[in-house]
Amino acid sequence: MTQIFNIAAYKFVGLADLEQRKAEVMSKAQALVLKGTVLLTPEGINLFLAGTRPAIDSFLIWLRTDPAFADLEVKYSSSEGVPFKKLLVKIKKEIIRMNHPTIRPEAGRAPAVDAHTAARWISEGKDDAGRPVVLLDTRNDFEVQAGTFTGAINWHLSKFTEFPQAVLEHKDELAGKTVISFCTGGIRCEKAAIFMGDVGVENVYQLDGGILKYFEETGGVGYEGNCFVFDERRSLDATLSPQPV
Repeated sequence: MTQIFNIAAYKFVGLADLEQRKAEVMSKAQALVLKGTVLLTPEGINLFLAGTRPAIDSFLIWLRTDPAFADLEVKYSSSEGVPFKKLLVKIKKEIIRMNHPTIRPEAGRAPAVDAHTAARWISEGKDDAGRPVVLLDTRNDFEVQAGTFTGAINWHLSKFTEFPQAVLEHKDELAGKTVISFCTGGIRCEKAAIFMGDVGVENVYQLDGGILKYFEETGGVGYEGNCFVFDERRSLDATLSPQPV
């Protein structure tokens, strides 16, 4: 059986000519028999694709010839079958809807903490400055039910557009602490960290690359359960292997 490689990637970067980009991405992905979803927006790209390793490699080489995506970072996992039924390339207003158009991550990333540093802080319960560390789950509540970091804050969101109001309601609870916002692959926690910084929450970091990158690099230190994913695999354990929900 041919092993299937799955990639997840995003980048906040100002994009124009979206219809032309859509046609080009669709044509290239179809030619390589890839399946999954690519979102193109004025604020950047988000993609989840699956195919053979040569096809995935070929697509990424092609995509990175575009200066906008030359430094695109990708998370890999493998599966025995293709976890997507078809190929979709869509144009949307936001990579992930937040309804706060002033949050434009391509203008500058929020401070990020890498997986190994985060694991050390989590194990020690404090950052390098001695501040207590709290983990803030920015995902929807049904995703959190599959697994999350031990002791993580869960505001029981039903959709990400509820996050800004939740921050304003709980802002005082975060004072004096170092906050690590986390999500599946990095998109929501990056926007979340920027928003929190803008409304005056200090010492906020995004977990660079999200839970999936954390699993890949640390094996899931301090994480309980699995990570919900939006494809037919539904849930991945800390080895990035599919698990039943």
